[in-house]
Amino acid sequence: MQATTFPPQTVDLFTQGLEQQTGAALLRFGAARPRPADRIGWSGDGAVAWLDEPRGHLWSVGEPTAAAGLTLRAAHQLPGTVEEFTGPRGTDVLLGRHLPVTDPVAWLFRWTLDEPPLHPAEKRVTELDGTHHDELLAFLSEHSPAHSTGPGSPDVSFWAGIRDADGRLVACGAMSSLRDSGAPLMASVATDAAQRGQGLGAALTSWLTRYAVRRYGFCTLWQLADNPPADRLYTRLGYRNEDPCVAARISTR
Repeated sequence: MQATTFPPQTVDLFTQGLEQQTGAALLRFGAARPRPADRIGWSGDGAVAWLDEPRGHLWSVGEPTAAAGLTLRAAHQLPGTVEEFTGPRGTDVLLGRHLPVTDPVAWLFRWTLDEPPLHPAEKRVTELDGTHHDELLAFLSEHSPAHSTGPGSPDVSFWAGIRDADGRLVACGAMSSLRDSGAPLMASVATDAAQRGQGLGAALTSWLTRYAVRRYGFCTLWQLADNPPADRLYTRLGYRNEDPCVAARISTR
């Protein structure tokens, strides 16, 4: 007789109160509450995890050892499904003792509840629509090839940009959303490489932050950890820096 594999139960991620703790903003803002009926989650002592099944991405928050344990449990319960994960810093090293973990990248999940100081160049920001997608794609491909979100992404509500006196796009950014909760996420902010240092990125980031805070009451973003200019900019705009994370892949080879 063939053994039957039962799927993991859908658990409540908010029973431990982790979302109120420092370092757990990803849970507070990134996981929908009340829980979606189809979301698979895991809970342990000091950590919770939830699965973005279409992407094969597991998110976890809490104490690193407990988060690594939940990630390992998820990978064993759903073989071939969990292909990548994001968790508290150190999760990759702990999980790597049991599974082949590759391509770790250190991130910061940052957030703010406050409008930033007004930047003089915000008046140059305009919204872009679907007719500008080809222009945006060409701009991002040239000036930010590793952009996280591209034109046409279903998670993006709109794009914004700044043009020079000749009408040429010199900066852009997206108002996207966190997949599980729908919370506002600023993404793919890029400036013309030849015009960096002129405050264009600061103006665009300030404008997008102000939009999100006025409409939703907060704004979130992902920042690569080893990026001092971005760190200074987001700190100046009021973004909290309390949530160090790591993202990595689980190798199937």
